[in-house]
Amino acid sequence: MVFILLAYLLGSISFALVASWIFKLPDPRTYGSGNPGATNVLRSGKKAAAALTLLGDAGKGWLAVMLAQHFAPVWGLGNESVAAVALAVFLGHVFPVFLRFEGGKGVATAVGVLLGLNLGMGLLAIATWMLVVAIWRISSLSALAAAALAPVYAIFFLGFEVNTLAVLIMSLLLIWRHKSNIANLVAGKEARIGKSS
Repeated sequence: MVFILLAYLLGSISFALVASWIFKLPDPRTYGSGNPGATNVLRSGKKAAAALTLLGDAGKGWLAVMLAQHFAPVWGLGNESVAAVALAVFLGHVFPVFLRFEGGKGVATAVGVLLGLNLGMGLLAIATWMLVVAIWRISSLSALAAAALAPVYAIFFLGFEVNTLAVLIMSLLLIWRHKSNIANLVAGKEARIGKSS
């Protein structure tokens, strides 16, 4: 379906690279963790660039889902199409065609998708992230906590339906993408926010 392809292409736009280009910063894949995401862009010292990355990556997830929800009924499509678009924009970020399928970990884009599917669910995931980061100051741990709880929130807000399955798949992929961070957390070597990796 054309909507799925467009969502994937939208997801493939890396706002970490866009923000770095706008602010004349080095390619985020060349320093820190090497991850083209907001947390790594923050390591450049340019908070505005990190904020733009965060908003852009989350915004594309939200936009794709909102457009799918708007147009699906017009085209006689159901929740399956919305779920497919949600996964496509997320996969576009994680495996972007424009970056040889080597993208970010997908945290911000996943949050955007959650906000698009259900505002309360998205806000609860953000609150989870903020609470964990406020206590431990570790971005990856916050992302893992939010990812682990997102399917629970989805069941509460959406029930047992196809969009909940999409959230579960995203959560599992997010956790898988953080496998090196998990190893560092276990070893006590994971970098804290405000410190270099």
